[in-house]
Amino acid sequence: MQILAALFVEGLDQRQVPGPATRLDLLGVMFSMAAESEPPVTVSPHLVVITRCPPEEDGTGTLEVEFLGPDGAQRARNVQPVTVVPGKFGRHLVKGDLTFEAYETVEAHCRLGGGPAVVVPLTLLPPAG
Repeated sequence: MQILAALFVEGLDQRQVPGPATRLDLLGVMFSMAAESEPPVTVSPHLVVITRCPPEEDGTGTLEVEFLGPDGAQRARNVQPVTVVPGKFGRHLVKGDLTFEAYETVEAHCRLGGGPAVVVPLTLLPPAG
């Protein structure tokens, strides 16, 4: 299996269209977000990981996401089994509770079965307004 994309989102919808085919509607894709208050603050962003499984593979694996701070220290970790029908695509939602001590960037390092990482940044900004 392989990761096609990984993004922080506000929401995700899935719908059927003629074919039959499936559409994923990603809502509010983000790489930064305003804090609700001054740090330290904990946020719980949604990370969607889109995968595919080639027809010749069995469709089972493990998705590991490590959330690393700017110093490389682990802030949170999520490990979950994933199953994708061979020849098809899958979507996996990862929710991490991240505590920010300052306005900074945390990176989500997403891997399938110990393979290469897809890295997605999320920067905490000062409160809006």
